[in-house]
Amino acid sequence: MINQVSAVSFRQNLGEMLNQVQYRHDSVVISKDGKPVAALVDARLFERIRRMQARFDALCARIEAGFAEIGEAEGLAEIEAAVNAERAGPRSPDAG
Repeated sequence: MINQVSAVSFRQNLGEMLNQVQYRHDSVVISKDGKPVAALVDARLFERIRRMQARFDALCARIEAGFAEIGEAEGLAEIEAAVNAERAGPRSPDAG
């Protein structure tokens, strides 16, 4: 479960919030002036998020390296063409 609390409420109930995260594996989103600014999550979940972020960063680096020789304008044109092809709808099996 994800609970949302204000920063003031979080400060006042820190022990209870830690228990919710540690024992019930809940998450707490902390808001300041009505906007989310931080989250308290279980340490195991945080570690998974860090591993996923590392894998995502490595994937982005591989993609960037793979397209390093393509100029920005050409790359954007390829992306636009692919988007337009998808929006055109499914192709018939004997097309292409």
